[in-house]
Amino acid sequence: MPSSLNPLEQIARRWQPSARFVERAALAAVVMAVVIVVTGGAVRLTQSGLGCPTWPTCTEDSLTPTHAMGINGAIEFGNRMLTYVLCAVVGLLIIAARSRTPMRRSLTKLGWAQFWIVMGNAVVGGITVLTGLNPYIVSAHFLLSTALLTVAVLTWWRVREGDAEPRDLVARPVRQLTWLLVGATGALIVIGTVVTGAGPHAGDANKVHRIPLDWQEITQLHVDFVYIVLGLSAALWFTLRAVKAPAATRRTVSELLAVLLLQGVVGYVQYFTHLPEVVVGIHMFGSCLVWIAALRVLLSQRERAELPAPVAAPAPAAQPVAEAAASSR
Repeated sequence: MPSSLNPLEQIARRWQPSARFVERAALAAVVMAVVIVVTGGAVRLTQSGLGCPTWPTCTEDSLTPTHAMGINGAIEFGNRMLTYVLCAVVGLLIIAARSRTPMRRSLTKLGWAQFWIVMGNAVVGGITVLTGLNPYIVSAHFLLSTALLTVAVLTWWRVREGDAEPRDLVARPVRQLTWLLVGATGALIVIGTVVTGAGPHAGDANKVHRIPLDWQEITQLHVDFVYIVLGLSAALWFTLRAVKAPAATRRTVSELLAVLLLQGVVGYVQYFTHLPEVVVGIHMFGSCLVWIAALRVLLSQRERAELPAPVAAPAPAAQPVAEAAASSR
């Protein structure tokens, strides 16, 4: 009976979104995953990390920031409110994927994975405030945001694929080189969070505990990994040309190289200008683009065809008239 259906099933019976709508919802989730990283960086760079000194409310007596808390309270609270926008976008994606016929469970599972990562990261964000911006918790908060971005990109890519078994477009050694590139890029991002935890932008004007490492030495390690990723990207580009890989696959590596070079320029500018807040924010945005580009390189090296439509069972043959008459006696 309709009353026994869960809300998602009831919506699916009344709404059939187009494939393009589902793809746009998935892309919107990617955009919001980047936005939440950039605005989280803005909270830290404007020293608004403790603009709301407690969680889940803003103060002990108020859910929202008070006038006395100034711009820092507004920035911190605004970033918290963006989590609800992110949840709404992910929720729309889940509903659209569930309502599309035929329903693809792979997409709904990825949508729910995004939702639970958002919920978990909201809790980690609250712990970040309650621990006075502990740098290790701050790093975990950023890495969970990167995990969300990873699943969002994978969902966006899967929307445009079928559900058949993946077929590699390049040889196994090329795939292994690509996995090495993606792993090195992930390590580059993790080291970047350590630079953040040890660096001067603590997130609050008051004394905040930092990771007890020389941030300039960690920065040098970060730069070393930039060169490793650049070298692997260049090697992969030449390899793909040598094996005559599909043009679309080669193009993703060219895009990754372009983003890496731009990100490197921004990195050197922020270092030699003593880490101005605006340039650091641009660098954080660039790190998201680098990770998206690296994931696209990996995903472009396979294809998934559409599953064949299920064959309807044949209708039972009509019973001959004479046989039917005999059986009725």
